[in-house]
Amino acid sequence: MAQQIEIKRLTNANVYVDGNSLLGKVDECKLPEVNVTMSEHKALGMQGKLEFPSGIDKMEATFKWNSLYSDVLTKVANPFKAAEVQVRGSLETYGNAGRTDEISVVVYLTGSFKKFPMGGFKQNDNVDAETAMSVTYCKMEIDGQVMLEVDVLANIYKTGEVDLLKFYKTIIGG
Repeated sequence: MAQQIEIKRLTNANVYVDGNSLLGKVDECKLPEVNVTMSEHKALGMQGKLEFPSGIDKMEATFKWNSLYSDVLTKVANPFKAAEVQVRGSLETYGNAGRTDEISVVVYLTGSFKKFPMGGFKQNDNVDAETAMSVTYCKMEIDGQVMLEVDVLANIYKTGEVDLLKFYKTIIGG
Protein backbone atom coordinates (compact mmCIF):
# COMPACT_ATOMS: atom_id res chain seq x y z
CA MET A 1 0.00 0.00 0.00
CA ALA A 2 1.35 3.44 -0.94
CA GLN A 3 2.05 5.88 1.86
CA GLN A 4 -0.26 8.91 1.96
CA ILE A 5 1.45 12.25 1.50
CA GLU A 6 0.61 14.98 3.99
CA ILE A 7 1.41 18.58 3.18
CA LYS A 8 1.73 21.16 5.96
CA ARG A 9 1.10 24.82 5.10
CA LEU A 10 1.45 27.92 7.26
CA THR A 11 0.59 30.83 4.99
CA ASN A 12 -0.88 33.58 7.14
CA ALA A 13 -0.78 35.02 10.65
CA ASN A 14 -1.85 37.88 12.86
CA VAL A 15 0.44 40.00 15.03
CA TYR A 16 -0.40 41.37 18.47
CA VAL A 17 1.66 43.98 20.33
CA ASP A 18 0.98 44.25 24.07
CA GLY A 19 -2.28 42.35 23.54
CA ASN A 20 -3.61 44.61 20.78
CA SER A 21 -4.45 42.99 17.44
CA LEU A 22 -2.69 44.46 14.42
CA LEU A 23 -4.81 42.56 11.91
CA GLY A 24 -4.18 43.98 8.44
CA LYS A 25 -1.37 46.31 9.53
CA VAL A 26 1.69 44.06 9.14
CA ASP A 27 2.79 43.02 5.66
CA GLU A 28 5.55 40.73 6.87
CA CYS A 29 7.28 39.69 10.07
CA LYS A 30 10.55 37.87 10.35
CA LEU A 31 10.83 35.95 13.59
CA PRO A 32 14.17 35.60 15.37
CA GLU A 33 16.58 32.78 14.68
CA VAL A 34 17.97 31.03 17.73
CA ASN A 35 21.64 30.62 16.89
CA VAL A 36 23.74 28.65 19.34
CA THR A 37 27.23 30.07 19.74
CA MET A 38 29.83 27.35 19.31
CA SER A 39 33.34 27.48 20.78
CA GLU A 40 36.23 25.61 19.24
CA HIS A 41 38.21 23.12 21.29
CA LYS A 42 41.65 21.84 20.35
CA ALA A 43 44.31 20.22 22.48
CA LEU A 44 47.62 18.44 22.23
CA GLY A 45 47.23 14.84 21.15
CA MET A 46 43.91 15.41 19.39
CA GLN A 47 43.94 14.85 15.65
CA GLY A 48 41.15 17.33 15.04
CA LYS A 49 39.17 20.21 16.42
CA LEU A 50 35.71 20.12 17.95
CA GLU A 51 32.98 22.64 18.62
CA PHE A 52 30.82 22.77 21.73
CA PRO A 53 27.82 24.98 22.58
CA SER A 54 28.74 27.99 24.69
CA GLY A 55 25.68 30.25 24.65
CA ILE A 56 23.08 31.91 22.44
CA ASP A 57 23.67 34.70 19.98
CA LYS A 58 21.52 37.84 20.10
CA MET A 59 18.03 37.50 18.64
CA GLU A 60 16.17 39.97 16.42
CA ALA A 61 12.71 40.16 14.88
CA THR A 62 11.61 42.55 12.13
CA PHE A 63 8.17 43.82 11.21
CA LYS A 64 7.26 45.44 7.91
CA TRP A 65 4.27 47.74 8.27
CA ASN A 66 1.94 48.62 5.40
CA SER A 67 1.39 52.16 6.68
CA LEU A 68 2.27 54.46 9.57
CA TYR A 69 0.02 53.69 12.56
CA SER A 70 0.26 56.10 15.49
CA ASP A 71 -0.81 53.47 18.07
CA VAL A 72 2.04 51.21 16.93
CA LEU A 73 4.63 53.94 16.46
CA THR A 74 4.24 55.20 20.05
CA LYS A 75 5.09 51.69 21.32
CA VAL A 76 8.06 51.09 19.02
CA ALA A 77 9.55 54.54 19.60
CA ASN A 78 10.51 53.74 23.20
CA PRO A 79 13.64 51.53 23.35
CA PHE A 80 13.57 51.55 27.17
CA LYS A 81 10.25 49.69 27.53
CA ALA A 82 9.96 46.05 26.55
CA ALA A 83 7.04 45.08 24.36
CA GLU A 84 5.25 41.76 24.24
CA VAL A 85 4.56 40.48 20.75
CA GLN A 86 2.48 37.49 19.80
CA VAL A 87 2.30 36.03 16.29
CA ARG A 88 -0.56 33.57 15.72
CA GLY A 89 -1.01 31.39 12.65
CA SER A 90 -2.95 28.36 11.48
CA LEU A 91 -0.93 25.32 10.40
CA GLU A 92 -3.03 23.43 7.87
CA THR A 93 -2.58 19.79 6.85
CA TYR A 94 -3.62 18.69 3.36
CA GLY A 95 -4.02 15.21 1.94
CA ASN A 96 -5.83 13.59 -0.94
CA ALA A 97 -9.19 14.58 0.59
CA GLY A 98 -8.24 18.27 0.89
CA ARG A 99 -7.62 20.03 4.18
CA THR A 100 -7.66 17.42 6.93
CA ASP A 101 -6.49 19.38 9.97
CA GLU A 102 -5.82 22.87 11.35
CA ILE A 103 -3.72 23.55 14.44
CA SER A 104 -2.38 26.69 16.05
CA VAL A 105 1.16 28.00 15.83
CA VAL A 106 1.87 30.72 18.39
CA VAL A 107 5.15 32.57 18.88
CA TYR A 108 5.64 34.79 21.92
CA LEU A 109 8.35 37.46 21.92
CA THR A 110 9.51 39.98 24.49
CA GLY A 111 12.02 42.65 23.66
CA SER A 112 12.72 46.27 22.87
CA PHE A 113 12.28 47.94 19.53
CA LYS A 114 15.51 49.45 18.30
CA LYS A 115 14.63 50.82 14.88
CA PHE A 116 12.02 53.53 14.32
CA PRO A 117 10.62 53.92 10.80
CA MET A 118 9.95 57.33 9.32
CA GLY A 119 8.73 55.65 6.16
CA GLY A 120 9.68 55.61 2.52
CA PHE A 121 7.44 57.31 0.04
CA LYS A 122 6.88 56.56 -3.64
CA GLN A 123 4.10 57.90 -5.84
CA ASN A 124 1.07 55.59 -5.95
CA ASP A 125 2.72 53.06 -3.59
CA ASN A 126 1.97 52.43 0.03
CA VAL A 127 4.52 53.63 2.59
CA ASP A 128 7.44 51.31 3.32
CA ALA A 129 8.16 51.18 7.07
CA GLU A 130 10.08 48.52 8.99
CA THR A 131 10.91 48.11 12.68
CA ALA A 132 13.48 45.88 14.34
CA MET A 133 13.14 44.35 17.78
CA SER A 134 15.94 43.12 20.04
CA VAL A 135 14.45 39.92 21.48
CA THR A 136 15.24 38.69 25.00
CA TYR A 137 12.50 36.03 25.21
CA CYS A 138 10.89 33.77 22.63
CA LYS A 139 8.65 30.73 22.80
CA MET A 140 7.07 28.70 20.00
CA GLU A 141 4.03 26.51 20.61
CA ILE A 142 2.43 24.22 18.04
CA ASP A 143 -1.01 22.95 18.98
CA GLY A 144 -0.34 23.98 22.59
CA GLN A 145 2.95 22.05 22.87
CA VAL A 146 6.15 23.98 23.53
CA MET A 147 8.70 23.44 20.77
CA LEU A 148 11.31 25.90 22.03
CA GLU A 149 11.53 28.46 24.82
CA VAL A 150 14.49 30.79 25.31
CA ASP A 151 14.75 33.49 27.96
CA VAL A 152 18.20 35.07 27.95
CA LEU A 153 17.64 37.12 31.11
CA ALA A 154 16.32 34.14 33.12
CA ASN A 155 18.76 31.50 31.79
CA ILE A 156 15.97 29.40 30.27
CA TYR A 157 16.52 27.16 27.26
CA LYS A 158 13.82 24.52 26.83
CA THR A 159 13.01 22.12 24.05
CA GLY A 160 9.62 20.57 24.61
CA GLU A 161 9.26 20.49 28.39
CA VAL A 162 12.95 19.69 28.98
CA ASP A 163 14.97 22.46 30.64
CA LEU A 164 18.40 22.10 29.04
CA LEU A 165 19.96 24.48 31.59
CA LYS A 166 18.49 22.84 34.72
CA PHE A 167 21.78 21.46 36.04
CA TYR A 168 23.78 24.50 34.93
CA LYS A 169 21.52 26.79 36.99
CA THR A 170 21.84 24.49 40.02
CA ILE A 171 25.62 24.36 39.69
CA ILE A 172 26.05 28.14 39.49
CA GLY A 173 23.52 28.71 42.28
CA GLY A 174 20.96 30.44 40.12
